[in-house]
Amino acid sequence: MFTYSLDEYTELRPLLMEHTKPLFELTDRSRDQLRHWLPWVDQVTDIEHTSSFITNALKQAAENGGFTAGIWLKGELAGIIGFHEINWTSRSVSIGYWLGKGFEGQGLMTSACRVLVDYALVTLDLNRVEIRCATNNKRSRAIPERLGFVLEGVIRQAEKLPKGYVNHAVYGMLQHEWELLR
Repeated sequence: MFTYSLDEYTELRPLLMEHTKPLFELTDRSRDQLRHWLPWVDQVTDIEHTSSFITNALKQAAENGGFTAGIWLKGELAGIIGFHEINWTSRSVSIGYWLGKGFEGQGLMTSACRVLVDYALVTLDLNRVEIRCATNNKRSRAIPERLGFVLEGVIRQAEKLPKGYVNHAVYGMLQHEWELLR
C-alpha cells in the first residue's frame, strides 16, 4: 500500500483499522448529503459497520483485488476513493469515491482520481478504468469529464437509492487514450 501526496496539504493514505472512528464520524456528519447518491449510507448506523468495511477493504488489498484510500486534507479525513474489484483477466477496474460534507468544490476528488487512473493504467498496466455515477449527480460526473473520460452510455435504473431508482452514466478511459492525455 502507498501514501501519495497530492499537494502540500493533501494526501492519499491506505485505509487502516485506526481510521475507523474518523471514517464513521465523517460518514455520520455527511449522511444527509451522501444518502442522495450512495445506497449504503443509512445502513452505517454504528462504528462496527465502518470497522467491517475497513476489514473488507484490507482483505481485498491483501488479495491484490483492489484497495481503498482515505483522502486527507491538512490531517483530516475528507473522503474515500478506491478501486472496486480489479479484473486481472480483462485488465480493468472501476473507481468509486465520495467526499464528506464541507470538502467539496476544492478539486480534491479530481486530483485523487487522476492519481488512481494513472496508477491503474500505467503502474498496474490495466487496459480500462471505469467510473459510474448517477446521471443527475453533476458534481460526480464532472470528475471523469474533466479527466477526459468518454461517456459510453447510460444504464437505466442502475441503482436503488432512498428516493427511488437512478440511472448511471458510464464513463471509460482506455490505456492508449490516457497515454495521449498525460
